[in-house]
Amino acid sequence: MTRRELDAAAITDPALRAAFTRCRRLNAQHGRTYFLATRLLPARRRPAVHALYGFARLADDIVDDPAVSGDRAQRLHALSVDLRTAMNGAPGHHPVVTAVAHTAHRYRIPHHHFDDFLGSMRSDLTVTDYATLDALRGYMHGSAAVIGLQMLPVLGHTTSREEAAPHAAALGEAFQLTNFLRDVGEDLDRDRVYLPADLLGADGVDRELLQWSRRTGRRDPRIVRALRSAAALTRRFYAAAEPGLDMLEPVSRPCVRTAFILYGGILDAVARDGYASVHQRSAVPLTRRAAVAAVGLARIAAARLAAPAAPAARAARTAPAAPVVEESSS
Repeated sequence: MTRRELDAAAITDPALRAAFTRCRRLNAQHGRTYFLATRLLPARRRPAVHALYGFARLADDIVDDPAVSGDRAQRLHALSVDLRTAMNGAPGHHPVVTAVAHTAHRYRIPHHHFDDFLGSMRSDLTVTDYATLDALRGYMHGSAAVIGLQMLPVLGHTTSREEAAPHAAALGEAFQLTNFLRDVGEDLDRDRVYLPADLLGADGVDRELLQWSRRTGRRDPRIVRALRSAAALTRRFYAAAEPGLDMLEPVSRPCVRTAFILYGGILDAVARDGYASVHQRSAVPLTRRAAVAAVGLARIAAARLAAPAAPAARAARTAPAAPVVEESSS
């Protein structure tokens, strides 16, 4: 399947094909929901999505993987330098960097999105909590919103970028808030509390109470109420993102809608488990994931029948990669 995807994306250089294959392997290994949804994209677009995921995973592992040795800040800096070198046309030292730089050039993804992402990864080395939602959103701009913005040109959109971008950013934030709610206990083990202190405090919850609950295995109704409030907040981000689904190119909508439903299903799973995220990691059942994917496949068939590729679009698939045009980050 990897060969068909790379052929469809007109990626012919052997070293580049190996780099994209490595990214795909990372996605398949670590991003089950994300990978499943990506399988619903046209084959030619999948390598770019794998590259974006692979780069995010590479940086995340530098920050959090216990197997990573040495100075994590220095390793993140080295990754940033390697990316900048590759973005400027020289070969990257790491194959994932080579793949993501190729993707950024082909789809004209602004460099500053990657700079913002790495900035949030660096903050994970020193920042362990957030006082307010506004403070958390400052972090999520780089760690989540820009992921949606990176994906937007790969997925394609039928409206202007200015109209579609806020919804893409909101979807990235919704997915990350879902992860924060699901992973409260695991994040505590890393000495992090991502959910805003003011949201938790409204129900009498603080870091000490969460740590006590994690340590003793005992539950507290205040934590349940606070996590229920966090779920309600997260659903508001999904509501803000949803209008953007129909702004995407029709062939991309089944993929993103599937991810939208499956990640939203994690919120349902957390609720079903009694908001016990301090003690367990809730998951969408395999049968549910398969059913949602089947609906996605049906939508793909309908989209492809309704909108066959135009000659210009077919020609564009094999066109040379265009240089990236930097946008102002202001």
